[in-house]
Amino acid sequence: MMLKGLTAEYLVRRTYQVSPGDRILVHAAAGGVGQILCQWAAQIGAKVIGTVGSTAKREIAERLGCARVIVTEEEDFVAVTRAETGGEGVAVVYDGIGADTFEGSLRCARVRGLVVAFGAASGPIPKLDVQSLAGLGSLYVTRPGIDAYTRTSEELREAADALFTMVRSGCVRIAPPRTYPLAEAAQAHADLEGRRTTGSVVLLP
Repeated sequence: MMLKGLTAEYLVRRTYQVSPGDRILVHAAAGGVGQILCQWAAQIGAKVIGTVGSTAKREIAERLGCARVIVTEEEDFVAVTRAETGGEGVAVVYDGIGADTFEGSLRCARVRGLVVAFGAASGPIPKLDVQSLAGLGSLYVTRPGIDAYTRTSEELREAADALFTMVRSGCVRIAPPRTYPLAEAAQAHADLEGRRTTGSVVLLP
């Protein structure tokens, strides 16, 4: 709960302060951070568009509060996101996948929108031509990390308090992790990269 939850906290409250009525895109909506982020944003009142890697994950994302679920093996997430927003794009894209999605994520953001690259499960993010952001709508791009959002004891306490409040109230439910023996670490990484997991992944010694 702590690592994934604190990540979701700063993403939804501080990297970009999600507000009621915001339209947002969350990649890997059924993943560890994605599950918490989608619930939190939906509770705030945002319209959450979530991507998942297979039809088996669609129901999970719908239960988390996604107003629209895009199965990326069946649909073009850029085209669907644009259609769902009347061509405007979303206020913020949360991309923890990286190589497979980042360039498309840039095309999903609205004018002066924000693309948050907080992970790279599918591989390193391609090099970004900063000049191209002007033609895409004067976009903002950030690569946040938890250390920068918990630099002081006060920041950590405030973030944890916000997370615990959401969990205790039942607004955010934490799914049990999927576990792998440490000897199967390579398989765990392959499954993460292939988007075959849901929730958090824990290696057991």
